[in-house]
This record gives sequence, C-alpha cells and structure tokens, in this order.
Amino acid sequence: MARVSFIGLGIMGSGMVSNLLKSGHQVKIWNRSESKSRELEKLGAEVVATPALLAEGADYFMYCLADDAAISEVITGGHKMAELTKPGTIAIDLSTIDPKTSNVERAIYESRGVEFLDAPVFGTKGEARDGGLWVVVGGKEEIYQKALEVLNPISATTHYMGDGGSGTKMKLVGNLLVASQIVSIGEALALAKKAGLDLRKVLEVAAVADFKTPIYAGVGGAVIAGDYEVNFPLRLMLKDSRLIQEFAERLSSPATIAAITEDLAKDGVDAGYGELNASAIVKVIAQRAGVDLSE
Repeated sequence: MARVSFIGLGIMGSGMVSNLLKSGHQVKIWNRSESKSRELEKLGAEVVATPALLAEGADYFMYCLADDAAISEVITGGHKMAELTKPGTIAIDLSTIDPKTSNVERAIYESRGVEFLDAPVFGTKGEARDGGLWVVVGGKEEIYQKALEVLNPISATTHYMGDGGSGTKMKLVGNLLVASQIVSIGEALALAKKAGLDLRKVLEVAAVADFKTPIYAGVGGAVIAGDYEVNFPLRLMLKDSRLIQEFAERLSSPATIAAITEDLAKDGVDAGYGELNASAIVKVIAQRAGVDLSE
C-alpha cells in the first residue's frame, strides 16, 4: 500500500481521504480547519501540525483545493509545498483551476525531480463519499498508470487525457456542460411554471425523452422540493464560470453559456446564496421570472 500525504479536506477531499484509508493506504493529512482533520483521524489518518511535515516519506502528495488563490497560498507560494516535495514523489492536483496555474505547478515540481499529474474530478459530495468520482488526468502516461493505485479508490472511472494540462482543460470543458444543464433546466422549469404545466409531469418527460440527463433529474427534483443542500457551493460555480471564460478567451472560442452562468451565479451570491448548492442558480432564474418553483 502507498504512503499518501493529502491537503484539502473540504466536501470533496474528506471523501477522497476516507476512501484512500478504506483501501488500505497510509494517509497523512493537514488542513487549516482542525475539526475536519480530527474526524478523519478517527478513521486512521495521521494528522500533522504543519503542511511541511507532509513532505517526508510520501509516495504521493495529493491535494484538492478550492481555487487558484489556495494553490498559490499552499502549493506554489506561501507554504511552498511544491518546493518541499521530495524527488521521487508523485504530486497529484485534484483541484479545478486555470490551466496556467497548473503549468506553474508543473514547472516547479519538474525542476525538483517530482512527477506531476493534473487530475481534477467530476462529481460532488455523494460521489466523493462513495468513491464514485470521475477523474480526468494530464501528465506522463506511465505516471498515470502508476498512480491508478491511489486514483482508483476515489473514482468510478479515470480518463487519461494526454500531456500535462490536459486534465485541467477537460475539467473546464466538462464544467461548461454542467453549467449549461443547470441553466437550461432552470429556464425550462420557470417557463413551464408560467405556462401552467405540472412541474412533476415536466420532469417525468425529461427523465425519458432524448434530452434526459442525471442533472435534469437531480436538480429538477431538488428544486421542486425546495432542497438546496450543498454538494457543490454556488460560489465555486461562479469561480468556475469565470475560469471557463478566461480559458476560452485565450483560445478565441465562444463561451456564451459560461457568461450567462456567471451573471446568474453572481446575482445568487450577491443575494446570499453563495453557500447553497450550485442549483441555487435556478432560484435566481425563478425570481427573474416571478415564479416559485417549490411545491
């Protein structure tokens, strides 16, 4: 079994660490919030006092952080974990960040003889808890193959996307698809409500027709139930929508859906919905339409 050091014990990271422990790996952890560390300590994780202590004796250094600023604070600057990581370690960034930030990480790691994979994940709290995430990976293929021993326990599937940066790029492409579905089910439900349709029956059709998706079923049902329990907070969807637009602009590719998502998400965050689930975008759409979608 591998020796894993892990930083980032939010909704996603806590689930990943739990599954790494269940699979028999030795896991050392550090987190700014000590309470989250103590919960995982009960499951067998070793808690260290400073992130620098994670650098010793690790086969893998894995982390899932909220945004580019957190990467700068913990990895490339601040605590400088990229510089402290020992040669022979494989570093795996599971965060959703700008591909440019990923390139900065890679350059530091490679200058120190450390192999690096950008390996962001698709999924939310339930998938992280159950080891059912979908991981998209960029880097050397032989390093990806080796790292499957720690990627498989956290995932339903893994996908090697190509050279370094390919995983991070695919994550932004995928998040554009997610945003389009949340916005479209919100607008569809608002329109259906204004048209006098039964929203339950609308979702019945959406569950069997050729445009069905798990997001339509999950978000639609939760919205009607008035359930915005956080799996992925709206404030992070706002961050991601901006990342997608910046990435697309550099490639001279349109990202109109990301712009619409940013507009809706910003209104939601400004209205105090930032810590609700990303589906709170639908609340904003419903308010603009002047309807209440909950039963």
